[in-house]
Amino acid sequence: MNDVVIKPQLIIRHYHDLTPYSERFQEMKSYTEQRDEKSPDQLWILQHHEVLTQGQAGKPEHILIPSDIPVVQSDRGGQVTWHGPGQMVVYFMFDLNRLKWNVRTLVSYAEQLMIDLLKKYSIEAYAKPDAPGVYVNERKIGSLGFKIRKGRSYHGLALNIDCDLHGFHTINPCGYAGLEMVRIQDLIENHPDFNELYADIIEYFQQSGYFNDVQVISH
Repeated sequence: MNDVVIKPQLIIRHYHDLTPYSERFQEMKSYTEQRDEKSPDQLWILQHHEVLTQGQAGKPEHILIPSDIPVVQSDRGGQVTWHGPGQMVVYFMFDLNRLKWNVRTLVSYAEQLMIDLLKKYSIEAYAKPDAPGVYVNERKIGSLGFKIRKGRSYHGLALNIDCDLHGFHTINPCGYAGLEMVRIQDLIENHPDFNELYADIIEYFQQSGYFNDVQVISH
């Protein structure tokens, strides 16, 4: 007799207003620590107030120019990065064991999500095996950073839509000196906004086949 595969539920939370990094960080960390094998997976889609976040092994020398942008210590992988208005952040609180994913599966899925989203708008993006994230003509448009705790993920991806790139100029983005960042608005004239891309992501997960039920909650 074949085992019946029960697909998990996915809750997508859409935050309309700018949201503080530290608050969301503590919330997703708490959810991951308290969840059990029956808890639904969650996906949060939002934009942060301007902030620099340091990865768990982040080196202070990658912050090149002191500024009034707050710096928050995080527990994700990777080095320093910038978040702020005009950048879409997507947090993945997934039970990897239940999905039968490993860390590489998660990273590849997040990269492919950005590549597929951009392709819809005729932007050819690609991933690199040696430098996580998504690139267009050697310029980075999407960043990644995850934390895995007891087989469950949190943190996620950041995709540049129409943000001010000044914050990136104060750091070595993701620890790479001289790495140039790019935004969707730099590549196409009539670029999609946050809400259009948010709708694309909902559709993407509804059609992914990994989840039995996708519920959307607006905040």
